[in-house]
Amino acid sequence: MSSKSFDASREVIETRESEHGVVVEVAKPQLKQPSMYRVVLINDDFTPMDFVVEVLELFFGANREKAIRIMLQVHTSGKGICGVYTFDIAETKVAQVMAYAQQYQHPLLCQMEEA
Repeated sequence: MSSKSFDASREVIETRESEHGVVVEVAKPQLKQPSMYRVVLINDDFTPMDFVVEVLELFFGANREKAIRIMLQVHTSGKGICGVYTFDIAETKVAQVMAYAQQYQHPLLCQMEEA
């Protein structure tokens, strides 16, 4: 008798008898891509443009050129996309930006929306 471990987390899709004993086929897990969320900055009339650039560099890893481009998009169109992330990461980035803006007493608004 062989001692094989059984992984209960795997779903058995078929069990049948054959001439050599019981045959168990294990289903491959069905993985789906996680939902993605855009993190966006919303324009306001009070937060300095330099502060927005700093936020983009600090929290989103944007280089100076990209940070300025996003900041100008926020300024001209009302909002700008900082990045696209899974829910947990997007939620964390929004919280970090909001706390940082509040720490420096800027009304900068950061939100997440489903991509």
